[in-house]
Amino acid sequence: MLDVIKGLENAPVNLSADEISAPALLEALAKHAAKTLVFRYEGADVRAGYHVTEVKSGRFQALDCGAQYESWHETFIQLWDIPQEDERRYMPVSKFLAIINKVASVVPIEPQAKVTFEVSDGIKAMAVYRASSITVDGDIVRVELSQRPASCKPRDRWLQQNTDQVACCQTTKSEKPCCG
Repeated sequence: MLDVIKGLENAPVNLSADEISAPALLEALAKHAAKTLVFRYEGADVRAGYHVTEVKSGRFQALDCGAQYESWHETFIQLWDIPQEDERRYMPVSKFLAIINKVASVVPIEPQAKVTFEVSDGIKAMAVYRASSITVDGDIVRVELSQRPASCKPRDRWLQQNTDQVACCQTTKSEKPCCG
């Protein structure tokens, strides 16, 4: 197992349902270290020769639009989707994991951190993505990146609270009309 993911298996991470946590992503990749790693975004694969230009970790503090204090850790992996040069190939999973391990040996990566991918082709501005699925097809491990949309945290909390109550109300057989 990778050094960076030791002890992260049970770390609480507050993610959307369609987002893969850092420990889950790294654990899944570690099982396929000898394979080729391809990231996919906006309906297309990154080009052979893509480059991991930076991995950074940070703690953020903010007030959301409902004046609620928010604090979270986030790890950013920057991908440069450059044209293939000198017949370069796609990066092996093992090389990507070695990069992450090297970063983690110098820069603390928090277990609860969200993982955000910043991707650019060197011409367009960087766009932010989250890892939404991992597929293995023969010798290729493909990580699907989906756009990380903006959200209103008070609305998200309200929707989650009401979804939980509806789900609870629909499944409970108690005398109470709802779980609240």
